[in-house]
Amino acid sequence: MGMTAAALAAAVDGVIVGDPDAVVTSFAIDSRDLEPGACFVALRGVRDGHDFAADAFARGATVALVAREVDHPAAAALVVVDDPLGALARAAAHTRAAWTDVTVVGITGSVGKTSTKDLTAAALGGARRVHASRGSFNNESGLPLTLLHTPGGTEVVIAEMGARFPGNIADLCLVARPSVGVVTRVGLAHAAHLGGPAGILETKGELVEALPASGTAVLNADDPASPALAARTAARVLTVGRRPDADVVVGEIVLDRDLRPRFALASPWGTVEVALAVRGEHQAQNAAMAATVGLVLGVAPESVAAGLARAETASGRMELATSPGGVVVINDAYNANPDSVRAALASLRAYRPTGRRVAVLGDMLELGGHAEAEHAAVADLAATAGVDLLVAVGPHSAVTAAHAARAGIETLHAADRDEARALVTARVRPGDAVLLKASRGIGLETVADALARGEADR
Repeated sequence: MGMTAAALAAAVDGVIVGDPDAVVTSFAIDSRDLEPGACFVALRGVRDGHDFAADAFARGATVALVAREVDHPAAAALVVVDDPLGALARAAAHTRAAWTDVTVVGITGSVGKTSTKDLTAAALGGARRVHASRGSFNNESGLPLTLLHTPGGTEVVIAEMGARFPGNIADLCLVARPSVGVVTRVGLAHAAHLGGPAGILETKGELVEALPASGTAVLNADDPASPALAARTAARVLTVGRRPDADVVVGEIVLDRDLRPRFALASPWGTVEVALAVRGEHQAQNAAMAATVGLVLGVAPESVAAGLARAETASGRMELATSPGGVVVINDAYNANPDSVRAALASLRAYRPTGRRVAVLGDMLELGGHAEAEHAAVADLAATAGVDLLVAVGPHSAVTAAHAARAGIETLHAADRDEARALVTARVRPGDAVLLKASRGIGLETVADALARGEADR
């Protein structure tokens, strides 16, 4: 991509200060993460991005999108607007409006968004030129950056869409204008901000409501929320799941020694065997929804299956490693909510260690009034999963620890990740399989890294 400061100002209704011919070749919201030729977007949050404009120009930025004038090199330019974040969205919407032959796929849900996004990119990648959101770039800044960085010649853009407040996804859809929408599952993630189950359903449904009548909504056949979602869209609806009456049916799932799923996928396009490189039984559903997108967009079933076999997903999601001394580390610490904890514990149950099953489970944040009940329910899930030792981490997880102890599980409680690291490395033995799962704010990836390096080896 490439646009002048003058063209950017016209797209976002901004005022140019400096060189109108300065050329923008990329966008960045972090001065440490930009390339020469970038437009630095000075966002205002906990820290004011305007304070970092000088660093951005020193690193090669040619333009800054700002709400007030700041110092800049003579050969650079400022585009001054009332709201830089809103202007970033307008720039992305302007770019999107110019596409005449690009399909945008929107993916949302309470769990599995990033994995499904990565799997969808893989399912399409053998037959289409695909651009997908980086990591979990799924919010009001991440999605515009995804669109603005779409390479020329791209045929399909896969845009992950997250929400913390009602209306977030509707706003993202106004920018991205998806014609295919995937809702992985409606659960309790961000319940505190979205208004409980009803509010979450309302917000996730903003994606299917935004689809054109000529588009396609891909919904989870096994999710009780899907019929309500289907009623809210004018688009064609395809259901995907284990139910025999689903449009796309996931057959019996078989996990190998390292928790990688195999299954048959039956669809109107034919039946194909799928073997995944990613881990966890729950990834079969994510992969099936990804496959359905590929099939809808005309990719042959065999090409879809081949792409899924090569697919990888982001770090911290069901990564499996073994320490030098033989401790198996199942690192699913990237984030957590009730649905993803249930899936992670099901994977631990399926694993057959030579030693014990150990679960290090931290707080699930932003559950609002559901927090106590959901943390208590985790103890029952741990018991069903055959957990031999549970280390509960964080204030909410004290409830988990108390219920697990009453269920007969050997249980410890840690106030934070540092205490958890000390407790776990002191008690885990070679041959044990250790699952780590918590919301990002708990930071259990540090415990996973310590175990993988061998801190518990004896």
